[in-house]
Amino acid sequence: MTSVIIPVHNRYEMLKEAVESVLTQENVDLELIIVDDGSNDALMSPGLDFPDDPRISLLRLSHSGKPGKVRNHGVETAQGEYLAFLDSDDLWLPGKLARQLEVFSKHPEASIVHTREIWLREGREISQRKMHHVREGDMFSDSLKKCIIGPSTVLVRREKFAQLNGFRDDLEIAEDYELWLRWTALYPIFYISQPQIVKRAGTWDQLSWKYGQIEKFRIEGLLDLTENGWFRDHAGSRYQLEAERELVNKCRIYAAGAAKRGKTDEAAKYQDIAERYAPQ
Repeated sequence: MTSVIIPVHNRYEMLKEAVESVLTQENVDLELIIVDDGSNDALMSPGLDFPDDPRISLLRLSHSGKPGKVRNHGVETAQGEYLAFLDSDDLWLPGKLARQLEVFSKHPEASIVHTREIWLREGREISQRKMHHVREGDMFSDSLKKCIIGPSTVLVRREKFAQLNGFRDDLEIAEDYELWLRWTALYPIFYISQPQIVKRAGTWDQLSWKYGQIEKFRIEGLLDLTENGWFRDHAGSRYQLEAERELVNKCRIYAAGAAKRGKTDEAAKYQDIAERYAPQ
């Protein structure tokens, strides 16, 4: 069985479309767990306009604003051997899960399969022609630079997700970047090059744009892993050194930007981190 987890907060109309894109997946034994992060819109109504489908369950949480925490809560109740995640403003294309399960069938060593996305902003497709990063195999080096794997694209083995302790539940943003760093340091990544999801962006609230940028949160996740020696202890010295180099680069760039914005204390903080991890 595949357990599909949709975290949601105040996106009832978009959620219904996301749910439909899951329920129309063919030739897949699945359950759908919707985890409501303290919504105050129509999700709070006792009678939801969802299909009468026994595969659907709804869990309600007090609002945290932490997507990793919400997803992890869904995983705790999941029954499937495989886990898939779908953000409530994204959509799956027909056949997405079946194609990923076929990859797992052909490659028993695989722990994760992600796919290409179609990016839409206010209904218009965004070109990805300038995206030249690695998408499969050893992705660690490129994953340090930015979040390459979209949460809505992945299908993962639950066993490996549990071994990695899932998403960090204290990060408001970049919790996916942090998990994929740990995953790519340990396991090869499998990829379907044909788009299997539609990633939508628009005028509604999206955590990734709440603060205008997300690099600060990527630095936070990378810094914690680096300071604790996670890469060295779990993957080896090569990964630790690469992580330290990228941490220095990110902190220097962020410090320079903070200085230009007149945030001298913030600039000094990140410059200090860069100097601490810069090669002597």
